[in-house]
Amino acid sequence: MTETKTRPMPKAAVILTEAAEQRVADLMARAPDDAIGVKLSTPRRGCSGLAYSVDYVSEEAKFDEKIETPGGTFYIDGASVLYLVGSTMDWREDDFTAGFVFENPNAKGACGCGESFMV
Repeated sequence: MTETKTRPMPKAAVILTEAAEQRVADLMARAPDDAIGVKLSTPRRGCSGLAYSVDYVSEEAKFDEKIETPGGTFYIDGASVLYLVGSTMDWREDDFTAGFVFENPNAKGACGCGESFMV
């Protein structure tokens, strides 16, 4: 008898904390009618070169990574995955600010204001 080996499911490029998943659910609860999910990308911007951007998405792109969360679908831009592998995305709020926060092991530096990073 030949034993069949199965590969474990690949891990997602980005891990979302419970707070980040809840924020995705909150965003999807008030999303535009054509939104199918929320998408993370890393457009070129700021002093250090790349920035994190989270927006509604209305159609699935071929190479995007798709992560199903309890509150909705979360996408990672296919061109950004290499910059984000191994990252953790969290949602944090305090008296003065609220926003997604990233722990990215690929980032080699960031600008002083924290808007952008470099790999």
